[in-house]
Parts: sequence; C-alpha cells; structure tokens
Amino acid sequence: MTKQRKPSYLDFDNSQYPWKPDINYREHPESYRVGKGEQGVLICEPYKSEIRKHWRFKTPEIATHSSEVIFKCFQQYMSEKDFVGADMARKFLQMGYTRARRYANYKGGKKYDKENGYAELARGTGEAEKAASAAIFYEKWKLAEADQQYTQMKADWKKQYG
Repeated sequence: MTKQRKPSYLDFDNSQYPWKPDINYREHPESYRVGKGEQGVLICEPYKSEIRKHWRFKTPEIATHSSEVIFKCFQQYMSEKDFVGADMARKFLQMGYTRARRYANYKGGKKYDKENGYAELARGTGEAEKAASAAIFYEKWKLAEADQQYTQMKADWKKQYG
C-alpha cells in the first residue's frame, strides 16, 4: 500500500528559508544557521562549491574515495577553527548517506509518484550497491559528529547564532 503524503518541497516557502545563495558564508559566518540535518547544504557558498565537487556515491569504491576526501575537508576546516566549513562537510557526509539510501530503497531514487498525486512508491526496488555506498558515508558522517571539538563548536554556535 502506498502512502498519500506529498513531498515537503511542494509547499516550500523560499522566503522563510534561513540560508540564502547570495551570502558568502566565509565572509559572513554569523549569517550561518546549523538547522536540522542537511538544511542549507546546497546553498551556502563558498563551501558548497568547495565540497560538492567531491561528493559521489555511485559505487562503494567511489563512495569510499568521496567520503574520505570530504572527511579530510572536515578535518581541515576543524584545524582552521572554521565551524561553518566543518558543518557543511558534515552535512555532505550525511547527504551522501541519505541520498545513497534513497537510491538503495527506490528505483532511480524516486520516492514519490508525481503522476499519481505524489503517492509514495514501493520500497525495495532500488540498487543494493547503493546500500553499501550509504554505509560508507554513514561511518564518516558519524565519525565527524563524534568529534569532541566539533560537538562543542556546534553547541556554542547554536547558542550564539542558532
């Protein structure tokens, strides 16, 4: 049985979204908000452009290389005490996991049937290889989140800026 729940992006109000594409978050880090999960990951420049070019999950081999490079970005940002960069790298690691899982669960990564009132499509129709890619990203994402310095910086940031 398919769920009759439409995707949240259909009623998305861009004016209420705290991340803006016209802000340079390296020059104005105070404008950055942590948010939930991966929010802002495909908007916040220049970090998006620096990290996104490394983000791939087609095969476990590609996911391994990608997650290692992005985790090195995370570590570099941390060594520079650049919380925004580190959080963006963490978000890309998380997104590697969630997007690979989407492709593992649904054929072609499509969760909703646009032609059928956005009914949720059947799970278990995706690619098993993507589940392995997801597991690789999951490991690096959790490693980044477990970093004690990052955890403290995130708490401090949320307290000061949100």
